[in-house]
Amino acid sequence: MLRTLKDLFDAFTPRPAPTPAQEAHALQLACAVLLVEVMRAEPEVKPEERAAVVGALRRKFALAPDELDRLVELADEKARGANDFFAFTSTLNERFDHEQKVRIVEFMWQVAYADGDIDAHENHLISKVAGLLHVTHGEYIAAKLHARQAAGSGAP
Repeated sequence: MLRTLKDLFDAFTPRPAPTPAQEAHALQLACAVLLVEVMRAEPEVKPEERAAVVGALRRKFALAPDELDRLVELADEKARGANDFFAFTSTLNERFDHEQKVRIVEFMWQVAYADGDIDAHENHLISKVAGLLHVTHGEYIAAKLHARQAAGSGAP
């Protein structure tokens, strides 16, 4: 009960504007959490999928290898504690243009295809996130096909 009152009070207390570095970190973390969620969609996390997450983040953001590792670790922690994807997708919706959001969906498909097998949970997760990012069904399918072609996979 006290936590609820504190949360209510905090909602009305002005907060300082985030710095550009904090905004960049929030954007990186939002992308990383969505990619990690695809990796975690199957019961067993496979090294190929983790490598795909790191590779996608490396292509999207100019980060050093140790920064990428820490980002993936932090994203995994956040993903485990998240109840939904709204906080992450809203960050991307605010700061990314439409093409960048389609590219994130493609990165998610690349993670899913990394182990050569698309799980039903991965498919559902990516579809749900694509909707939250306002990616059309046609763009979603094109991202999936592009990622499948890049993976050289014949999986559906």
